[in-house]
Amino acid sequence: MKSHMLDYFEETVKRRGNTAAVRHHDQEITFAGLQEKAEKLGTWLLSVLEGSVNTPVAVFLPKEIPTVIADLGILYSSNFFMNLDVKTPKERIGNILELVKPSAVVTSRKYAKALADTAVPVLLIDELDWTQLSQDHDALSARRQELIDTDPFCLINTSGSTGTPKGVVLNHRSFFDFMTVSNERFGFDGSEIIGSLSPVVFDIYDFELCMLMVNGSQLVLLDAMLAAFPARLLETLRDAEVSFIFWVPSIMVNIANMGLLDKIALPSLRLVWFAGEVFPTKQFLVWYDKLPDTTFANLYGPIEITLDCTYYVVEQRPEESEPLPIGIPYHNTDVILLNDQNQKCAVGEEGELCVRGTSLAMGYYNNPEKTAAAFTQNPLNTSYPELIYRTGDMAYRREDGNIMFKGRKDSLIKHMGYRIELGEIEHVIENDLKLVKYCCAVYQYARKEIVLYYQNDAELTDKDFRTALSKAFPAYMIPAVYVRMEELPRNTNGKIDRLLLKTQANEEA
Repeated sequence: MKSHMLDYFEETVKRRGNTAAVRHHDQEITFAGLQEKAEKLGTWLLSVLEGSVNTPVAVFLPKEIPTVIADLGILYSSNFFMNLDVKTPKERIGNILELVKPSAVVTSRKYAKALADTAVPVLLIDELDWTQLSQDHDALSARRQELIDTDPFCLINTSGSTGTPKGVVLNHRSFFDFMTVSNERFGFDGSEIIGSLSPVVFDIYDFELCMLMVNGSQLVLLDAMLAAFPARLLETLRDAEVSFIFWVPSIMVNIANMGLLDKIALPSLRLVWFAGEVFPTKQFLVWYDKLPDTTFANLYGPIEITLDCTYYVVEQRPEESEPLPIGIPYHNTDVILLNDQNQKCAVGEEGELCVRGTSLAMGYYNNPEKTAAAFTQNPLNTSYPELIYRTGDMAYRREDGNIMFKGRKDSLIKHMGYRIELGEIEHVIENDLKLVKYCCAVYQYARKEIVLYYQNDAELTDKDFRTALSKAFPAYMIPAVYVRMEELPRNTNGKIDRLLLKTQANEEA
């Protein structure tokens, strides 16, 4: 019986030790080489971290082979990894480290200066002499025997309403379940070459890492900048003979709109997963029609679910006017749609999508209040404790059992594949930066833009906003449109009428 993801990885190394595990540009590392370096790093961390177990260790590196080594090395030390984006503003990184308080941050000298003010120990992976490091497999294995499958595998930061992200904790067992069902349903067998485009802070990357560890699939790390050059991106997929991708739809929409699939063939691509936001059917059909031998699947699930909780395999060509379902629940995961009275919705009735099962995250790290608010007792079960996660997403179930996504219940959105709490944007603008008196951020769904309505004595230019916000937010959280109002509309209880502004923004499209 396996209780840790490394149990799978070590079996994979025995099967595929001399084959390439990870490729990036002209560099590659074999499965055996990856295990050797990860064990050496893990052994070193055992002494550096003074024997800590089940504590978070941050990784502040770009998406390159050393990042994969760092993640596995942390797992070998019997701790769990928290990947950070090197493009994130320094203040936001500081907020994350202050909340999570990881045992250490693994980084390189190039990026260490961004961590100069932190009290967390900084470890420089690029200054390690790998020839001098010991590899104590027995000590690492003995330490791992203390762990169980519900111990943490990784921590992923998602947007929080107070200006500090929430750290979602996912355990080994939930990834075991997701991998088992995925392998059975989609026939993964280790022959896959994965075109890994998602940032290391995405749960998609964590799934790809599990594909490598469990199945022996090969990771081809794709630089984020390739998203700005779609033709080069497709050429890279073609030249690397990529057979599987799991992307957010934004880049796929751009590729469809540019007609690039007419010019660049992808003969090796056999399976395409997409998730994170709605894929407009018009652009999806471009991919579907140009790649007739490729299987497409639409997946759905927030960060608080490992990894997704529903899937829809597109087996028949949809009409252009027909939105794609998010599908049916993964095996061993239950999706419940609840109405405003916390009753189970009838077929065709819209309700909040809630999830129960082993796929649920363990909660938010060092944040019991927000954990208790999001992971609540199942109102349909009054007999024993049973948690559900309330996603805040609205959906309905069709007669055929497929679930249709309708939108957000509150101010939590998915934008460019990232989950964003609009309240965080408002909080930072009003309270931290003090740019305006009052503001309200809403989402314009047709144009996929964040719109900021604000009340202030003086009008600020778009440049003023973007210059200030670039120091506080990553690019994907910066609003695209700014609208000054003499007074923001209020509802009967005196609060800013978010629904009215949201409606206005989407009617103006």
